[in-house]
Amino acid sequence: MNRRNFLVTTACVIGGANSFSAPVMAASSTSDEDFEVVLSKKQWHAKLSDFEYQVMREEKTERAGSSPLLGEKREGTYLCKGCDLPLYPSNTKYESGTGWPSFYQSLPDAVGTKEDNGFFMKRTEVHCRRCGSHLGHIFDDGPQPTGLRHCLNGISLVFQPA
Repeated sequence: MNRRNFLVTTACVIGGANSFSAPVMAASSTSDEDFEVVLSKKQWHAKLSDFEYQVMREEKTERAGSSPLLGEKREGTYLCKGCDLPLYPSNTKYESGTGWPSFYQSLPDAVGTKEDNGFFMKRTEVHCRRCGSHLGHIFDDGPQPTGLRHCLNGISLVFQPA
């Protein structure tokens, strides 16, 4: 078992079978006022299911292997479920073996990042640059040409076929 699998397994045991959340220990460098699309908590709850809200607005994580987008192989674009901003082209998606949809590069000016020091490690959180919805995390163990792995919650995305 490698470190990633150990941490994911441990998190799922602690947080339950459906999800886990990493406590964010560092102050967030973003606020709702930093985004073009700003909705109230009530408006987000009306737009999203309870679990979508937990993932996209409270930075929870969906269970590995649970996203239908994990097996999506068609050409197209992945959009933010919160505001429909195009985020990732399908030609940058790859099988990372993690259980979450993974991409090595986003579209230009599509995502923002912030430091996430939760869950006993330093990570880079990735979010939609237009509405701030939490997408997942970026790691430096991806394929070339970027060497990055954008490990995303499929529940935060909508696939639009070409």
